[in-house]
Amino acid sequence: MIINITIDGPSGSGKSTIAKAISKDLGITYLDTGAMYRGVAYYVISKGIDPSDEKGVLGILDDIKMDIIYKDGEQKIIICNQDVTPYIREHNISMAASTVSKKPAVRLKLVELQRKIASQTDCVIDGRDIGSYVLPNAKYKFYMTASAEERAKRRHKELLEKGKDIGYEEVLEDIKKRDIQDSTRAFAPLVVPEGAVVVDTTNMTIDQVLKYIKERIC
Repeated sequence: MIINITIDGPSGSGKSTIAKAISKDLGITYLDTGAMYRGVAYYVISKGIDPSDEKGVLGILDDIKMDIIYKDGEQKIIICNQDVTPYIREHNISMAASTVSKKPAVRLKLVELQRKIASQTDCVIDGRDIGSYVLPNAKYKFYMTASAEERAKRRHKELLEKGKDIGYEEVLEDIKKRDIQDSTRAFAPLVVPEGAVVVDTTNMTIDQVLKYIKERIC
């Protein structure tokens, strides 16, 4: 029997960090769906198209051939035979990914691939609509959250460590904007999935969160 673990939550809640740790500890596949949307956003921008231009995005959607591969334990996003993984964590890609993901056609294209992967292997999947829309019948569902300020603090630290010159207030503003955009989109919005265990990570360490979630899985 295939086991799927879903972890949903807003930007900066720590879901990817925890999902990777669970994947490593349990020896199962990790699927970062956010990276998939970032890949689409990167491709759209690389073609000179504004992510908010629905006609433009839909006009090239069929051209996007995406593959998910794993190399040295890391997920790689391959689009049209190009590894775009090194470019999708740029700050401007974050909001662009949220913008393109609002479009039903984009979500349907990627959800099909996500469900295919989940049906073939035990995996932990993180995103914003995994437990609510992509895999509503998953055995284990979690929703991670934290205050906007704490999430902005984490993301700001991450960007500084990567050499990005950006202020905390700008990161906080983007976090708040993305929260609104993700939770109010018409199609598969960010919500707490039915039956999900809610984990507020504001005052928790990574080890504490990992222990809390693993106790509810193992």
